[in-house]
Amino acid sequence: MSSEESEFGIIGMAVMGQNLALNIEQSGYRVSVYNRTDSKTKDFKQKRASDRDIVATYELEEFISSLERPRKVLILVKAGKPVDMVIDQLLPLMEEGDIIIDGGNSHFQDTNRRVKKVEGEGLHYLGTGISGGEYGALHGPSIMPGGHREAYDEVSEILRSAAAQTPEGPTCKYLGPRSAGHYVKMVHNGIEYAVMQSIAEVYWAMKNLLDLSHEDMADRFEAWNQRLDAYLMEITVEILREEDEKTGRPLLEVILDTAKQKGTGKWTSQSALDLGVPVPTITAAVDARLLSARKDQRGRLDELYGELGNYETYEGFEDDLGKALYLSIVTAYAQGLDLLEEASEEYNYGLDIQDVAQIWKDGCIIRSDLLDPISESYSSEGLDTLLASEEFQDDYREAIPSLRKVVSALSKTDLICLALSASLNYFNSLTAERLPANMIQAQRDYFGAHTYQRVDEEGTFHTEWQDIKNV
Repeated sequence: MSSEESEFGIIGMAVMGQNLALNIEQSGYRVSVYNRTDSKTKDFKQKRASDRDIVATYELEEFISSLERPRKVLILVKAGKPVDMVIDQLLPLMEEGDIIIDGGNSHFQDTNRRVKKVEGEGLHYLGTGISGGEYGALHGPSIMPGGHREAYDEVSEILRSAAAQTPEGPTCKYLGPRSAGHYVKMVHNGIEYAVMQSIAEVYWAMKNLLDLSHEDMADRFEAWNQRLDAYLMEITVEILREEDEKTGRPLLEVILDTAKQKGTGKWTSQSALDLGVPVPTITAAVDARLLSARKDQRGRLDELYGELGNYETYEGFEDDLGKALYLSIVTAYAQGLDLLEEASEEYNYGLDIQDVAQIWKDGCIIRSDLLDPISESYSSEGLDTLLASEEFQDDYREAIPSLRKVVSALSKTDLICLALSASLNYFNSLTAERLPANMIQAQRDYFGAHTYQRVDEEGTFHTEWQDIKNV
């Protein structure tokens, strides 16, 4: 390798790209960087990377020429058409055996398409989920690679050195062929949605029913997090304690109550529907964001209906809130992992759930001590749901009464509990030997002659519900 050649290249100099470049360089590698807008590259090189072994380039040809072979190029641009545009620009410049890595939140079907396209040109492609936000990118993210195995082997040393480090090893492992990495990242984000919504609902209940100060609420979340050691709980505590510089009020009080989304939660729910896997807590979290976006409509309807419901609580409500939150969070993981197992079988990913749990243990948004018992649960063969795991059976038995009481109390108010109630109904459904689906079978047979099955003999049956001659 020429002393002028870099071992790794990054396209996209937003904060994620900058931080990953600094991270990888800190791990001992020379990095070339490129951005479509020259000013971002110049600013990065002159300021944050001024004393680093990072090569700033301003033309794609210059960027590609600066890399050792096989070239390893990480794309960090907005998901969708921008990724395709960058790939189209790279293909004529790269050579057989070079590696393109998409580190954005791409839809897994887009990744499947790009794998075929890139490998058809003799190059290799890795669809790689990266979680941890700006801080994780700089200090060690969770990295979820999928695609061409030989390409991963070529870049694994670099990626694993940049990932978060745990006693069990780096939070980066090869997950499977084609879109396996991006699928795992998509489900990661779906779980993230559900955990965030569960936390938000419990915060809202404490604020409106217990009339706690922000500092008191922070104390409660901090105490509950002793059991979870979860990143999303940690930042909830910090958010509740943050003061707005302009007004002196709690910052949370001046933040608009509309939540945006980039689509990964919605994709998780859509894929789950396609595969026939119930993920109601995740879907409830997606619905909650959609409802929050209807700010004007909500305001009009609030004026129309006003305050409805009974805001009374009961003794022990606060303790039950903590148990309900814990169980809703566990249930979010259970649903996401069920989806990963079904997707692995349907798409031939060959996912190892223990590897997924290891990757999520640090560096990512859903990192939590829960991932240790989750990993232990999946060491047993034949486990088809986390609800059946010996690691969590006692937790469910202990906390389900609390979740029932919390959802019951909230249902008597006009406060939302979309995620909490979805988690409860998921448990109720999966633990019910009989469900009212017999009525649905009968209805379908009545209006569409779709037939039904019986409990007392094998086969399919149809009843002539109506006298057609007299209709």
